[in-house]
Amino acid sequence: MKPTQLRTLIVSGLVLAAMATVAPAHARDKNPGAALGSAKGDRQDKRLTVETKVQTTVEGSPKSAKTGTLTPANSNWDPPACWYEPAYSPKGVQATVKAIRQIGVLGIGELVGGVFDSYFKEGHPYKNYNLDKQGEGQFWAAAIDETRKDEPEAQACDRMPFWVAKGDPPKERLAVSPRILAEYAYGQIPVPDTEIKMAPEGETKVNLPTWMWLDKAKFKKISVTASLPGTGLSATTTAEPVSLKLEPGTSDAETYPSSGECPIGDDGRIGKPRAKGTPADTDPPCGVRYLRSSGDASYELGATITWRVTWKSTTEPGGDLPPGEFGATQDVVVREIQSVNR
Repeated sequence: MKPTQLRTLIVSGLVLAAMATVAPAHARDKNPGAALGSAKGDRQDKRLTVETKVQTTVEGSPKSAKTGTLTPANSNWDPPACWYEPAYSPKGVQATVKAIRQIGVLGIGELVGGVFDSYFKEGHPYKNYNLDKQGEGQFWAAAIDETRKDEPEAQACDRMPFWVAKGDPPKERLAVSPRILAEYAYGQIPVPDTEIKMAPEGETKVNLPTWMWLDKAKFKKISVTASLPGTGLSATTTAEPVSLKLEPGTSDAETYPSSGECPIGDDGRIGKPRAKGTPADTDPPCGVRYLRSSGDASYELGATITWRVTWKSTTEPGGDLPPGEFGATQDVVVREIQSVNR
């Protein structure tokens, strides 16, 4: 193994320990806007990543103790797990590297600091941390969605911090933008659980239509706005319920409608409660008719809501994002109708 390869291997294994003890760069830099993020270790290589400064606000959040996040209906699409955002001024990155060098355990600080000095100070590719350009731009660095940090997609942002002059668009596909903020907000939308209401309640009978519906108050539009302070970048992503998909949990069942897709009505409700006095054999607008008893067990009824998702911003036209889904299962007991022979 060549010395340079060994050096890289050692740095890759030790950088997390070094980064974990580095104080936030902005705490050391007194210049306004000097650093929008704080140094943070990466588990895989010798990058300088930052804790994202993206902020989110929610409007229309359901009053429910149980919420989840949307899964894109298109399995080939995922919101970004990482992106690049403004992170360090020249003085901010200089202070960060200096703090790394002060780590004395096993010489880790000097080793890792030397790698960063080579990059930021010695002309490979930057000279003297770009201190002569203080106030004229910032180093952009990788930020990772903490909820997805263990996914392979979180390693897509594998560049070291790079310089972007003030007013210049970053030449990087994953540089933060309203579109990326909108896609990030997609993964932050708190959708309510899909526990459905049924009539009859508790358990149902073989060949008896079971009416099913969802709490109208819980299933409304939900919006999440993601913004990055100091940049003027923001985007709002909105999810709106469209339909409920029923999966009875057995092939010995029929759904209403036959497609198993219950659309949202003009009144904003999915399904409809069975009114008192409704004949037992009346077909519901949304429901299931089980053809066989569940015996001593129960059927696992699946209920999945499909949400239409759109986004907008003040700087880009916005549009549609892939529909999202969120579902759950619940147990349904089905009994035989007991008859008495006289």
